[in-house]
Amino acid sequence: MQDWESEEPLFIESAHGVFLKGRDGKTYYDGNSSMWLNVHGHGRPEINQAIVDQLGKAAHTTLLGLTHEPAARLAERLVEIAPKCHTADPNRELSRVFYSDDGSTAVEVALKMAYQYWKQSDPDGERTHYLALSEGYHGDTIGAVSVGKIGRFHSIFQPLLFPVDFVDSPGGCPTADGAILPLKAALQQNPGKYFAFILEPRVQLAGGILVQPDGYLKQVRALCDEYGVLLIADEVATGFGRTGTMFACEKEGIAPDFLCLGKGITGGYLPLAATLTTPQVYSAFLADYTEWKSFTHGHSYTGNPLACAAALASLDLFKQDDLIHALSSKIDHLTLSLQRFLALDHVCEIRQCGMVAGIVLTKDKTQGLEYSATDAIGPHICRQARELGLITRSLGSVITLVPPLVSTIAEIDAMLNILYEAIRNGTRSREELPID
Repeated sequence: MQDWESEEPLFIESAHGVFLKGRDGKTYYDGNSSMWLNVHGHGRPEINQAIVDQLGKAAHTTLLGLTHEPAARLAERLVEIAPKCHTADPNRELSRVFYSDDGSTAVEVALKMAYQYWKQSDPDGERTHYLALSEGYHGDTIGAVSVGKIGRFHSIFQPLLFPVDFVDSPGGCPTADGAILPLKAALQQNPGKYFAFILEPRVQLAGGILVQPDGYLKQVRALCDEYGVLLIADEVATGFGRTGTMFACEKEGIAPDFLCLGKGITGGYLPLAATLTTPQVYSAFLADYTEWKSFTHGHSYTGNPLACAAALASLDLFKQDDLIHALSSKIDHLTLSLQRFLALDHVCEIRQCGMVAGIVLTKDKTQGLEYSATDAIGPHICRQARELGLITRSLGSVITLVPPLVSTIAEIDAMLNILYEAIRNGTRSREELPID
């Protein structure tokens, strides 16, 4: 906060395409998709018009006992595009939609729903814990923090959290067979203990762009089936094309029991989230009023009509622009172009999953010495990049690049060129830092 107070904040006055216009008169590339959520670029007239059209009808009405057309239509569309069950069992298809406000609340819904599901379908069961990955991030509300494990975000709140068992992150493990061992051991040692296992499929973003080996997710699904543990896929950040398919789960042909969506659901325009689940889960909440098995959870702006209208327009743009198909060449180009960063003295690793990239910095590559928190190398590089016209962010000593999916090859190249210069010049200017 002292660093924040010591600088003049950058005021953004307008945005168009992949660019942000500051009050300082400068134009900046939106290199982190305005917090990993912008899909089609800023100022898309199709989404703007959808919001205006809905505003002429109703800005908001509650979903408590009511509904409205945008929420109903969006639920139908989400069910259509959701990952399909690997067993082709209709009772396990993601066909039920529960709206909330943002990624954290989508996760809270899944956690509470999984807990209540087991309490009502197996009241004599002995399940007591959730299971999650280390280096996971699922939001900043208390339930989401409980199943996260990133020290700088979560450790101070430990006394407030409910019990969770964590297994090692698969990030960096070369094979799925090796990566799956910690999860397999936990389930073998504690059968019947867990309500659900939650993970970010394919890549843990806030943990440092930790990419999972191919095949890991499929083995996770198989283990959860074997031990009767519900699987929660947090696709708040990975969903809506970010990893190269509409949802990351598609890459391995599996569907979870809960799918948490947010960020890109509206194309990056308005807050909205959804938690999808199955008829198997839904049936545990069906009962006479006197049994009180309802899911007593709701939000004031649940299913906001303006946000739902934006989301519907965003899904239309996926089709209109054939966006998923267009991503393939962009992702290949990004992969190839990132390799030149490895020639820089202080870059030791490149991590990438689809349109998500992390450039890992090291203080001394030859000795394998990492930057310490007091070096503040990440914020320093991001300041350098901003001076050159690129907005991005760091995760410790990992510099991220998460451009809007609509970015052209030329725009991706321009962002990479700025980031290259920022890292080359920024690390040189910090070389006087003492090596610990």
